[in-house]
Amino acid sequence: MQISINSANELPKVAQELLAYAKGQKFFIFEGDMAAGKTTFIKSLCEAIGVEDIVSSPTFSIVNEYESKDGPIYHFDFYRLKNLQEAYDIGYEEYFYSGNYCLVEWPSKVADLLPEEYIKIEITVVDNEQRLFEFSAI
Repeated sequence: MQISINSANELPKVAQELLAYAKGQKFFIFEGDMAAGKTTFIKSLCEAIGVEDIVSSPTFSIVNEYESKDGPIYHFDFYRLKNLQEAYDIGYEEYFYSGNYCLVEWPSKVADLLPEEYIKIEITVVDNEQRLFEFSAI
């Protein structure tokens, strides 16, 4: 599925489309270049799920936890991960296989640890404001 937007104001609509596309799947990986808008989109997705906390990039902490009416949501940013051992050290399995929402930025850093099924979101920068979102079920 592809969705093109011309403004960040359209992100809530994209978030709703993603949740409908996911059909209850709760594990999402986000791919895109640096500054493509992964964290910005995750903020909209979290709002759509019902998070009232402030959503921010977990670049230095690796994982942030947010509360929603459906339970915790785990937001990962593996950009600064040096090796897989660091993922083991934070107890990634407890998060990944919890049945709760997991939102993973820079999944290529932990490709060998990803579950068998997930929703992949690719964000492509078309120009300053325009983005192309591609959803696929893996």
